[in-house]
Amino acid sequence: MNAVRSWIKSLLLVELFQGLALTGKLFFARKVTIRYPEEHTPKSPRYRGLHAQRRYANGEERCIACKLCEAVCPALAITIDSEQREDGTRRTTRYDIDLFKCIYCGFCEEACPVDAIVETSITEFHFEKRGEQIMTKEKLLSIGDKYEAQIAAERAADAPYR
Repeated sequence: MNAVRSWIKSLLLVELFQGLALTGKLFFARKVTIRYPEEHTPKSPRYRGLHAQRRYANGEERCIACKLCEAVCPALAITIDSEQREDGTRRTTRYDIDLFKCIYCGFCEEACPVDAIVETSITEFHFEKRGEQIMTKEKLLSIGDKYEAQIAAERAADAPYR
C-alpha cells in the first residue's frame, strides 16, 4: 500500500509543489540578511575572539608566569618561558599563542589567577604571511593596551555571571 501511495505522489509531483509553495511563501517574507561590513550581529559579552594580555593601572604587565594557562590549554597552543627578576618576582620572557592551534575554548582565561590573558570580542583579524598567526607577548600586550577600555567594559558586563 505504501509503495502505491509513494508511486502516485511521485507521479503527481507532490514534493515539487510543496517545495514551490514554501519558496513562494518565503519569497515575500521579511529578509534577515545582514550586510556584513556595514552591519554586525550582536555579540554576547562572553564572546571569545582574539587574545590580549592586560596590564595593571601602573603599566606593569599582569602575567606572573604561573604557566596555568599553558597547562590547561587542550590544544597545546600556548608556550611560556619565564625568568626571575632582580626584585624576586617571576615574569615571562616569552609568551606565544599559536592561533592556528587555538580552539578558543577560554580555558586559559579561566585558569589565569590575575586576569592577565583575556579573549576579546574582536573577530576581524587575518594573516597574510606565514608566522603571523603566532601571537607574541609584544603583540598581545599591544592589543591589550589598544582595547583596554573595551575589555574592561566586557569584563564588567560579565562580572555578575562569574
